[in-house]
Amino acid sequence: MLHRRQLLAGAAAMPFASRAVRAQAQPIRLGVLADFSGPYRHLSGPTAVACVQQAVEDSGILQRGIAVEVIQADHQQKADTGLTIAREWSDRRGVDVVLEVNNSSIALALNGLVREKDKIHLNTGAATSELTAKSCSPNTIHWTYDTWMLARSSGVASVRAGSDTFFIIAADMAFGHQMESDVRKFVEAEGGKVVGAIRHPFPGTTDFSSFLLQAQRSRAKVVAFANAGADFINCVKQAHEFGLVSRGQKLLGTIAFINDVKSLGLETTKGLLLTESYYWDLNDRTRAFTKRVLPKTPDNYPNQTHAGNYSAVIHYLKGVAEVGAARAKGSGREVIEVMRRMPTDDDAFGAGSIRADGRHLHDVHLFEAKAPSESKGPWDLLKLVRTTPAAEAFRPLSEGGCPLISG
Repeated sequence: MLHRRQLLAGAAAMPFASRAVRAQAQPIRLGVLADFSGPYRHLSGPTAVACVQQAVEDSGILQRGIAVEVIQADHQQKADTGLTIAREWSDRRGVDVVLEVNNSSIALALNGLVREKDKIHLNTGAATSELTAKSCSPNTIHWTYDTWMLARSSGVASVRAGSDTFFIIAADMAFGHQMESDVRKFVEAEGGKVVGAIRHPFPGTTDFSSFLLQAQRSRAKVVAFANAGADFINCVKQAHEFGLVSRGQKLLGTIAFINDVKSLGLETTKGLLLTESYYWDLNDRTRAFTKRVLPKTPDNYPNQTHAGNYSAVIHYLKGVAEVGAARAKGSGREVIEVMRRMPTDDDAFGAGSIRADGRHLHDVHLFEAKAPSESKGPWDLLKLVRTTPAAEAFRPLSEGGCPLISG
């Protein structure tokens, strides 16, 4: 049985819900299905909700008389729990869009449900590139990143810089398997070699010593972590304790975040490579967005997943404004068709577009964690290494195998 807290609207929904009574009988409902209590809470959860709220405020949709309600629930990293919540939202709560879903197994399971119910899944947190391959759907847009993009950005850059041997430590879950496969493909395509790979149980692993000792013995120039959140943080901490970096091995976070770097500290992470679609200090627009949202989340700066929620909701609400609230609630597919036709543009991700396979295209950035002496403030943590333009950052449409693409 689901806990009551999983199905109740979050307190954050109340300012929007009160307007619903005045404006329309059925508000547009956005459901943030995220990790609020597990290993990815700081990467997902409350800050994701704050960014969704900010998007509603910034979109101007309320001034058009279209009410919006934001609700939230904890999927607990379980596919059956996540799917049960999403079905409840669709059947009884009138939720139109499910957001975040930072778990690839849950995202893949949700794909079928939103297609059946003609709802929308704006996937801003799960990384599996399968969502725009054989599992692509006319009701799903994959927004922030995917394993193909992350593996290409980090793996190719490392090999070209001379770090041509890899050892991969991956979470034993859909995301970890896909990331391991994609990193291997890009490293080998560049002439590098994966000298070893091992998977750790997920969730629940806290002692990574045996995995790290194998990585150390491999003498690989790069130890790549295909995990995230608390697992990634523990891996980097323990790698530092075992002296992997001091012995010349470079650490690579295939899906690492600024929040992880903040948690670990620059003394531990200096030199760490990571790919982000967004960084708060990247340009004037990202700084402006961050300034607006920080009062809602003062202790946790938004990362690319959080910002992805903002970017996706801004564009979705443009689609709602175009077709009207009644039609938007009647057919998620109709709204997505409108969203595909319009270019995207927002303060978090800048300019972009949505492909026919549901892939959102935007620039991607490889960062390196600064040395402590380079940092000028508590969240001044990353320096830009290179930017991959949107046209090159994601898997080519012809290679995905999406059945929505004819020919």
